[in-house]
Amino acid sequence: MQAELRHKLIEEYLQEVEFASLEELSEKVDASLSTVRRDLGQLAALGNIKRTHGGARLVQTNKEEFIFTSRQKVESDAKERVAEACAELISPNQNLFLDAGSTIFEVARKLEDKTPHMVTNSLSIANLYAGHRDIEVIVSGGVIYPRLQVLVGDLAVKAYQSFNADIAILGGGGATEEGIMNSHLLLIEIQRAMIASAKKVIFCLDHTKIGRRSFTSLCGWDAVDMLVTNKEASKKLISHIKKQGVEILLA
Repeated sequence: MQAELRHKLIEEYLQEVEFASLEELSEKVDASLSTVRRDLGQLAALGNIKRTHGGARLVQTNKEEFIFTSRQKVESDAKERVAEACAELISPNQNLFLDAGSTIFEVARKLEDKTPHMVTNSLSIANLYAGHRDIEVIVSGGVIYPRLQVLVGDLAVKAYQSFNADIAILGGGGATEEGIMNSHLLLIEIQRAMIASAKKVIFCLDHTKIGRRSFTSLCGWDAVDMLVTNKEASKKLISHIKKQGVEILLA
């Protein structure tokens, strides 16, 4: 594969996931680690990406990159199945914490007949039920992060510390043998506050996230009660996660 094509594939992949490890990119473009290192150096020199420890992340994004609506389109069929399976777990009138990821938005869309009480930092979920008469939505405070349509900051963290939920439903940037990871540092403390204040913690991750390393650690498997993913997920890693005491639901 020519360098120009590798560069194009690397940039397109980073547009989807924001951060990727060296090993992940090597597999994606079917090239050696040393070749990918050289590619990343050339892309970084152009200012298109930023090298990080063990990988790379996108620096500048086009108008449609990383805004919430574009992320909904990535692996939409898998997300739909995962969301449907997760929604079926929810009983009527439960108190829920809902994360701000695109998969969790799909879960929220399927909860109308459950009439839950929601606490969310997702502006998209808040708008979805803003005019609904039977669903109570509490929106955390915080600063608007436009690219993800999410509220972040200390006010958002404190909001989750002030409430209790039957279930927290969260997404992430990746899942490894060690636990859940995320590429958005602004969301980490908010997600941890959700986990700490919920009786049950469910992560919804499609198969592309299973085995993928993201930017930083969110939590270990001891903090997770259930993982909902789809049947295409790595069987080896799913078996390992199950041995950690996590309940697995394959959609």
